[in-house]
Amino acid sequence: MFAPELADTISGMDPGGFEGLAKIESEHFWFVARNELIVGLANKFFPEARRFLEVGCGNGAVLRAIAASRPWERLVGSELHPSGLTYARQRLPSNVEFVQMDARHVPATGLFDLTGAFDVIEHIADDEGVLRGLRGATRRGGGIIIAVPQHPWLWSKTDEVAYHQRRYRRGELEAKFRRNGFEVLFSSSYTALLLPLMVASRMTGRGKQSSDDPNQEFALNPVVNGLFTAILRAEVRMTLAGLTWPAGGSRIVVGRAV
Repeated sequence: MFAPELADTISGMDPGGFEGLAKIESEHFWFVARNELIVGLANKFFPEARRFLEVGCGNGAVLRAIAASRPWERLVGSELHPSGLTYARQRLPSNVEFVQMDARHVPATGLFDLTGAFDVIEHIADDEGVLRGLRGATRRGGGIIIAVPQHPWLWSKTDEVAYHQRRYRRGELEAKFRRNGFEVLFSSSYTALLLPLMVASRMTGRGKQSSDDPNQEFALNPVVNGLFTAILRAEVRMTLAGLTWPAGGSRIVVGRAV
């Protein structure tokens, strides 16, 4: 534990939300397709990477997909909240390492071939501090993959309940990459094909939280969930084939440490 004073405090998110997420991450369309996109981009841009660090790994859903994608020499998941790491430890092999730390202060220098943060830095006021920390931990020529929520005009009660600091404007994350030691290799929206439904949900008020449960938005009919999974998997296949999307609920950016 490198930041014990912040462990399981309401800092960036409510650690009480991990239990609910652990029940849905393996089947919910948004998480399932996003994991396939992250793994696909890692394989496409950094096929030789063998040492990976994820900051804000939560319950370990992404790290589990990464771990299954290729042989790794070293896999490390970090999280501010040990309550999330409890679930991650149960999900992942014993050789995967876990640390509790503040993502702005990564205690490693040039150690990793690939680093990532997936829907994490929007929770942190000093998001560029996280990027600087990841740059320090990434070897020169190594990679980074970051996913964030996109479009400030989509802001809703859901973002407030999730303790988001911001939704990113198009080009904002890319500019922050360049300021903090990364060149941009790839940038695209995610959930582009479902954006019209997301907009309609916000406009009708159905996208607004009726409670303070951050996982309420993930409650979905299984048939609808299956349909949305198929749609987003098709989007992921097109993205990995080279198509980029100008708009979508999220943005994912791939960079190289320079």
